[in-house]
Amino acid sequence: MISNQSFSIDDDILGGVPAFTGTRVPLSAMVDYLASGQTLDAFLEDFPSVKRDQAVAALNLMEHALHAHPH
Repeated sequence: MISNQSFSIDDDILGGVPAFTGTRVPLSAMVDYLASGQTLDAFLEDFPSVKRDQAVAALNLMEHALHAHPH
């Protein structure tokens, strides 16, 4: 199991798909919302088990990962 404050990867939860810690909401759900033009507020309203700080931390981690190895 891999875990931090915002998300975890556990074979026993969603088959190892990265999910927000303490929930069964995959990170991909937030990415899909944002990619379709929805707001973070809309995502959080539809998935109240995800806390704003978790979502922001996950977005910051994704941003850092994307910029960590520029080509």
